[in-house]
Amino acid sequence: MYSLTLKKSNCKNCYKCIRHCPVKSIRFSGNQAYIIGNECIMCGQCFVVCPQDAKQIVDETEKVKVLLQSDDPVIVSLAPSFIANYEGVGIESMRKALKKLGFFDAEETAIGATIVKKEYEHMINEEDRDIIITSCCHSVNLLIQKYFPAELPYLADVLSPMQAHCRDIKRRYPDAKTVFIGPCVAKKDEAQYYEGIVDAVLTFDELTAWLKAENIELESNTSEKDENSRARFFPTTGGILKTFTEENPHYTYLAIDGTENCIAALRDIENGNIHRCVIEMSACVGSCIGGPVMEKFHRSPIKDYAAVARSAGEKDFAVAQPDPIELRKIFTAIGRKNPQPSEEEIREALRQMGKTKPSDELNCGSCGYDTCREKAIAICQGKAEISMCLPYLKDKAENFSDTIVRNTPNGLIVLNEKLEVQQINRAALKILNLRLASDILGDQVVRVMEPGDFVSVLSKGSAIHNKRVYLAEYEKYVDETIVYDNEYRLLICILRDVTEEETQREKKESISRQTVEIADRVVDKQMRIVQEIASLLGETAAETKIALSKLKESISDE
Repeated sequence: MYSLTLKKSNCKNCYKCIRHCPVKSIRFSGNQAYIIGNECIMCGQCFVVCPQDAKQIVDETEKVKVLLQSDDPVIVSLAPSFIANYEGVGIESMRKALKKLGFFDAEETAIGATIVKKEYEHMINEEDRDIIITSCCHSVNLLIQKYFPAELPYLADVLSPMQAHCRDIKRRYPDAKTVFIGPCVAKKDEAQYYEGIVDAVLTFDELTAWLKAENIELESNTSEKDENSRARFFPTTGGILKTFTEENPHYTYLAIDGTENCIAALRDIENGNIHRCVIEMSACVGSCIGGPVMEKFHRSPIKDYAAVARSAGEKDFAVAQPDPIELRKIFTAIGRKNPQPSEEEIREALRQMGKTKPSDELNCGSCGYDTCREKAIAICQGKAEISMCLPYLKDKAENFSDTIVRNTPNGLIVLNEKLEVQQINRAALKILNLRLASDILGDQVVRVMEPGDFVSVLSKGSAIHNKRVYLAEYEKYVDETIVYDNEYRLLICILRDVTEEETQREKKESISRQTVEIADRVVDKQMRIVQEIASLLGETAAETKIALSKLKESISDE
């Protein structure tokens, strides 16, 4: 079971998690970000930075409730950073609230820290080690196990304070079940990996939600002070070193926090640049008070440190020190399944990203990888997608857009609100009889066109669509469309050259007029002919009628 899960519906393809992952243990598939289990060091940064809460910590509250239903006592090991998370609340207030939830008891993990601290001192003074790296932080341990296995001999083979305390609890209460509560995601993984010591792990956030659901309020109690509580310093940067009774003069003592700094230090060790050092390493900046849950929901580093410092005493907790053998912890290298691609494969991936020469490799880091070459390697390993390259996408989009703009038969002019030309394509240059775009870019549109329509769209906010306009200066007809883009505050003008169309229409109209005129003339002529014929026919009929009448009369007289 992984301690971090992905809520697919929330993953928005923003790549923020990979940008902040110190070991790039995230694989993108189908625009979803998946954690690579065998590479992850459980630092929780992906959980902290995800803007959509797509990365979620596995909640073990129900598992703990099941433990509480048994007849065995369930005892809490409470991380000392609780003092920073729950302002003004001491251990007795926390114990009271936890008992209301059903726990048998609650103790401070700082008791286990005291045990671990004493074992570190024994190791420093009694064992001749060149370098000693503290092993309290599980994320640091995983970092060394997975990425710096050659440095494993320097990692203190000692239980973490959580494990030491829970083992001590089970020594005193053989039937007890233990639950650790703290600010750390990695502790969930540590509990699962080393079975039988810690039965469940809750984060402060999970505990807070549980208390709220049960309507249990934490009582403020700032007067608690125990002089025998020096180990409460453990969750702060340098806090482990601060608890040492004395320093061995043969060693240099260093405290390093933040995964990037830890990686840099491990590389120094790898290169043989460091010797005779005791190094306290914490993956989180600020150590445990800067843990993932603290950083995401309660990020006040100075205030939190002050709260821890005020609660810490000057002496150690009174606790029985186990035999060193009981505190030993075996660390082994954890292999990663990442075959190194060939140089040819890397070059091919770079080529697909549009990186054909070294100058093309911008190494901008927008994809989450420090260099284009690292990104290409990730592509070859199936961890990354070509589309994650922002310059590649930008160039592709611009080239696509430019191709459309360049090759469209319609003229395109883009103006700002001052009616200054911002962009113009080749078709528009041809319509307006301009040789180069530079001849008009930045100038007022009035130089080449009447501005009235642009002013109208800008003032009224209503677009003009397919308005037939005659450009007398260029002896051209265009269909003009002007729209205003509110988001970018730009006027976009599309000109469709309809001069040929208009010319053909005028020719047709001229032919039609001529045809009508000819038809009218023909009709008139025909009418005249008809009239003449009618006139002639009328005269002939009259003469015939007269002649017949005379003939009739002469016949009658006879």
